[in-house]
Amino acid sequence: MNIKTYALLIILLCGNLSILAQSNGGDGPFSQLIIRGVTLINGNGAPPMGPVDIEVINNRIKSIKVVGYPGVAIKDSDRPQLKEGGKELNCEGMYLLPGFVDMHGHIGGKAQGAEPDYVFKLWMAHGITTVREPSGRGVDFTLDLKRKSAKNEIVAPRILAYTGFGQGSDATISTPEMAREWVRNNAKKGADGIKLFGAPPEIMTAALDENKKLGLRSACHHAQLNVARWNVLHSARAGLTSMEHWYGLPEALFEDRTVQDYPLDYNYNNEQDRFEEAGKLWKQAAKPYSDHWNKVMDELISLDFTLDPTFNIYEASRDLQRARRAEWHEDYTLPSLWDFYQPSKISHGSYWHYWGTEQEVAWKENYKLWMTFVNEYKNRGGRVTTGSDSGFIFQLYGFAYIREMELLREAGFHPLEIIRSATLNGAEALGMDDQIGTVTVGKLADFVIVAENPLENLKVLYGTGAIKLTEDNTVVRVGGVKYTIKDGIIYDAKALLKEVKQMVDAEKKRLNYQIKQPGIPE
Repeated sequence: MNIKTYALLIILLCGNLSILAQSNGGDGPFSQLIIRGVTLINGNGAPPMGPVDIEVINNRIKSIKVVGYPGVAIKDSDRPQLKEGGKELNCEGMYLLPGFVDMHGHIGGKAQGAEPDYVFKLWMAHGITTVREPSGRGVDFTLDLKRKSAKNEIVAPRILAYTGFGQGSDATISTPEMAREWVRNNAKKGADGIKLFGAPPEIMTAALDENKKLGLRSACHHAQLNVARWNVLHSARAGLTSMEHWYGLPEALFEDRTVQDYPLDYNYNNEQDRFEEAGKLWKQAAKPYSDHWNKVMDELISLDFTLDPTFNIYEASRDLQRARRAEWHEDYTLPSLWDFYQPSKISHGSYWHYWGTEQEVAWKENYKLWMTFVNEYKNRGGRVTTGSDSGFIFQLYGFAYIREMELLREAGFHPLEIIRSATLNGAEALGMDDQIGTVTVGKLADFVIVAENPLENLKVLYGTGAIKLTEDNTVVRVGGVKYTIKDGIIYDAKALLKEVKQMVDAEKKRLNYQIKQPGIPE
């Protein structure tokens, strides 16, 4: 091989490597990355501060330097200096936050036809750099994606796998020892924790005890089939580290009953029954700030228990039309996912057999009581995180996470408390606050950068942006995450969203498909 041929081969090889890197949508990582001139909104509750320059070496934050004051020109002599081979990102006038943590993110599903690449790009386009999956297609499926994400072989948030309790078992777990053995095997496979739905008390006790001994964390959706014998307080006392949604919490707050006031013709397998009656549950619990209400809250806080409310996933219950007509569906919801959302007697979450005003009004009251508890839990020092549970009930990956932030605002959270819920609180709940959750020297380089101030209007974090009227009476769209940085790799968030739209457009073209509203004839 002569020298020219060898040189050409090297050029082609490098070019192919470059194409490979670009196909993953990211730029980097770099030996040095300097993000210039941002206003920092850290995840610790501190107010915004800027302009600052943030220097990253490989994948660690090396320095956070104040380089000026509002309205005053920045002196270059005060700034970190770019070294050979480094990358400079000019973000003057923009806002930088820690990467978001979605504490309840399912990586698509076969029933929805939502594959990981589609889901991951929607998440990353909305600044989500870490996801806890609470049960999915199986631990092997999730751990394979976790490894690829950790190596940045795919465009994806970092993943924590909380295996659904009993998944992969050859037989129904029916004894405490079987529960302990399953938990031990789950840990050996490399899972980060478990997700439970409830079980007989002796099974729950054994599973949570064994999981705690192994140093793993846990989540639970306290399903109605088991909650009469085992509510949130039982779980927290046994070692559960976080609860999902709100099931099991009103039951812990009961004063004058031990079971939900089910109609006598109720059937749990009837989704209308299940969700309609759930909307009446908080009114059956102790009144806000009553002795029993306070006692339950104080005990949960003393146990360092985490609430992951996922307000957004039930929003169709209080306003079906709003959830169904969200503006992003036309461009970003796959046909298979739209089909999955439609009314059905056999599909989970498709509960609008005949959903009307009475059901929505009951759910609005349900939200008021639920939000009162969650907001006060936060006020007293309890940990509340941000999770979405997308892929059901018209809630779309990424978009629903931002909607969850808006609902935390409705509950009474200050915008800075919302950012803390979405970043530091999530990191703490995962046991990762020494690595992520705030922009701190020594932590991993996970950032969200947006051109508008999200504290003024959380809607600027939506991929579709926020609608604004200019001084000359022109309607514009502002916002949308500009850059998502994970592990020091820069992703163009808007480009990721464009790729998702292309996926959806191609599938609609293949199927000759149009989104249509339920019940409207062809």
